[in-house]
Amino acid sequence: MNKRLKRMSLSAPPPASVARRRSSVRKKAVRQNKTAPAKRSPRQPPRQPPVLVLRGIERSFASAAGAVKVLRGVDLQLAGGEIAALVGPSGSGKSTLLHCAGLLERPDGGEIVIGGAPLTQLDDASRTALRRRHIGFVYQAHHLLPEFSALENVALAYRIAGGARKIAALRAQDLLERMGLERRLHHRPAELSGGEQQRVAIARALVNRPALVLADEPTGALDSRTAAEVFGLLAQLVRGLAIGALVATHNEALARRADRQFAMRLGRVQALR
Repeated sequence: MNKRLKRMSLSAPPPASVARRRSSVRKKAVRQNKTAPAKRSPRQPPRQPPVLVLRGIERSFASAAGAVKVLRGVDLQLAGGEIAALVGPSGSGKSTLLHCAGLLERPDGGEIVIGGAPLTQLDDASRTALRRRHIGFVYQAHHLLPEFSALENVALAYRIAGGARKIAALRAQDLLERMGLERRLHHRPAELSGGEQQRVAIARALVNRPALVLADEPTGALDSRTAAEVFGLLAQLVRGLAIGALVATHNEALARRADRQFAMRLGRVQALR
């Protein structure tokens, strides 16, 4: 009998005061859960819109044996602040692709969009004006004017695009100083080393704040150490200024330092990473 009473007392409901306290605690917990801020996933940096879009680019050249197809429907996108490496053997079409993207050659088919504007059907005068303002070029050879100083070579590109003389000088000096050439501003190309000449060429390509930079073997004539330094400076400026850069190179070590890698194979572009 005593055991039965003990079991009944253990299973009996708690007093009313205890029940009220428990109910109050539960309601408070529910209110706290409703008002607690939801956990947010870490914000990802916004991706820049594409500065270059190539869709189905085709290019062929005539030969004695017939038409030679170099580009066979190339598709590629490049965002602002992004540097992409284009690798492939000689003769695979890297330079031809850069020439089409830079409006130096007309593709046989496909569409080219720079800064959101389709450009394939522009006339020659419009293509030239757009190149001056919105596309920068860097080649293996620096192509600096020998009679002008480093500062004048860079400023001249801004003047040709219609910029004012004073702003041209200020922009040129700023870029050359960023390239570590503050003591070489008034030196002519013959008085500069190969690496310094190429830094001036890069500054010239960037002085108009282009949307796009196209570089064809920009470090091909430099030793490995200088090439790494020049590529690093190019990448730093491209990312800092939110410019898109497509760099054709045989240097696999430099290609791995790019944000993305593409390979030219059988007239098409294949993303490596």
